[in-house]
Amino acid sequence: MEFPENLLYSEDHEWVRNEGSFVTIGITDYAQSQLKDIVYVDLPEIGSEFQKGGDMGVVESVKTVADIFSPVAGKVIEKNLELKDHPEFINTDPYGTGWLLRMELKEKEELKGLLSSKAYQGTLSEET
Repeated sequence: MEFPENLLYSEDHEWVRNEGSFVTIGITDYAQSQLKDIVYVDLPEIGSEFQKGGDMGVVESVKTVADIFSPVAGKVIEKNLELKDHPEFINTDPYGTGWLLRMELKEKEELKGLLSSKAYQGTLSEET
């Protein structure tokens, strides 16, 4: 499994790429491997605002349904429209073509509360 060191992670298995005043968000390689074959993604509308920990959408697989939680507070400025026709991108490239959405950050300080790659991997060993 892959956990790029240039990303930040939430304990809810989302990853965050800090891009200045906005962030790109997706689900981790671990999360997609647990879900297996992803068949549908329900993402929020552009302009939607979320608090940290807010329920932003759903990822459905042949195995289960999983909620997507906002790792930071902010406003959705873009969503990955490719996932409508190709939800499997999350399985094949969770950190690239499988990204979920981009948000304008409300509080840049919240990024400090997210986990490094190493710290996130440490939480996984506790789960298994």
